[in-house]
Amino acid sequence: MEAEKIRELKLQAAKTRKVTLEAIRTANSGHIGGSFSIVEWLTILYFDKMNVNERNPHMENRDRFILSKGHCCPAVYATLAYRGFFPLEDMRGFRKLKGYLSGHMEMNHIPGVDMSTGSLGQGLSVGAGMALAAKCDQKDYRVFVVVGDGETQEGQNWEAAMAAGNYALDNLICIVDNNKLQLDGNCEEIMSPYPLDQKFKAFNWNVILCDGHSMQSLSDAIDQASERNGHPTAIIMDTVKGKGVSVFENQIRFHGGRPTEEEYKIAFQELDRAITDLEG
Repeated sequence: MEAEKIRELKLQAAKTRKVTLEAIRTANSGHIGGSFSIVEWLTILYFDKMNVNERNPHMENRDRFILSKGHCCPAVYATLAYRGFFPLEDMRGFRKLKGYLSGHMEMNHIPGVDMSTGSLGQGLSVGAGMALAAKCDQKDYRVFVVVGDGETQEGQNWEAAMAAGNYALDNLICIVDNNKLQLDGNCEEIMSPYPLDQKFKAFNWNVILCDGHSMQSLSDAIDQASERNGHPTAIIMDTVKGKGVSVFENQIRFHGGRPTEEEYKIAFQELDRAITDLEG
């Protein structure tokens, strides 16, 4: 990937983080940590890799995207808005009664959303169903599913993984946001899902390990996953919860907690500085 393209994607990621945080601050609620840890992934997917059309959100052969860890929707909303699926100013209505951007994704109200979310652990099953439907209908679209590392403690994920491997769903890509933290603490200490790579391999999946904040690493992972070799692919991203703002990074209280006014001030200063540096 060319250096200028990487700079453009990094700039978009910084802008996405800022708008995400602005929406959370306006709503006085929302999940910063897990939203920020997937921003690079969302950026490269929607602005470089995924076949979608903001003018035709229901395009039949579009790639599908599922955010299984649906509480991290603010970053997806910001990405969709920047891509042109709905006006950026609508982000002000996040989690507001008169808005349509709820605290979990809703496919019947938000352009560009392919699955409504609620209880965690269900996204991979739906994604496997979409991927199988594509095979049955002889369509070539891909299905991308983002799951949280804590979410892999849900057994339904592994039933879906077994089925996807059995049916050779090589159009299915599961992305694990491995930021190592969940609502109540450290994933490994609460109920370790590790080693995730070996578990997916046991169900006949390709496994790719990558740096979830490196545009080049993510680009290479998606290209490799798209080779369609008869196996579904799990991309396990090494990420930092709250990435991009010093006071948020690796802080469990920002799974869903509210920053102080001083923390907001620091956050916006750092994001503005990042945007200015990348624009320059």
